[in-house]
Amino acid sequence: MNTLGDMAKALNRSPVYLHGLQTRFELPIHEGARYSDAYLDFLRTVVFLRTLNVSGDSLLSLWHLEKKLLQLLHVDSTGSPTWFLDACGQPSHSRRRLLLTNYDLGVEVPTGTLQLGLNFADALPELFAGKEMGEDALRVLGEYLKLYTRIRADVSAEAPLLRSAVGWSKRLK
Repeated sequence: MNTLGDMAKALNRSPVYLHGLQTRFELPIHEGARYSDAYLDFLRTVVFLRTLNVSGDSLLSLWHLEKKLLQLLHVDSTGSPTWFLDACGQPSHSRRRLLLTNYDLGVEVPTGTLQLGLNFADALPELFAGKEMGEDALRVLGEYLKLYTRIRADVSAEAPLLRSAVGWSKRLK
């Protein structure tokens, strides 16, 4: 488990900066060493993407789409208060994982398909299906894929400049 100070040191960011991310992404805030490695991995992903010049607004929009998609797939019914972060840091099957939550969808993300009908909840079913109430997992996935594609393009455009900057920075040693 990590403290906010541990995470700030690991990410080379101030605790105030990380607290701002916690607030913006509506993450649980704990006292002491109660932050999991998955929580740190989520923050690391956000910091890396911001370093690659992905806008905070794009990340926040992607975050909301991912959480909505996971709610439609009933992943939020696991009982964990950090259900949306628990898959962060998992290295296997990276092409099947959502960008921020790192949740494994079971199929490669760019395919635009899902294994529908999964329900991890023990709760009673709703009176109407989610689609009838205007919630359609495939629609949310489509919105996610549009934003995900734009973010990937932004990262691809920024990466060469970042590599050049790292090479240039060696002159300052």
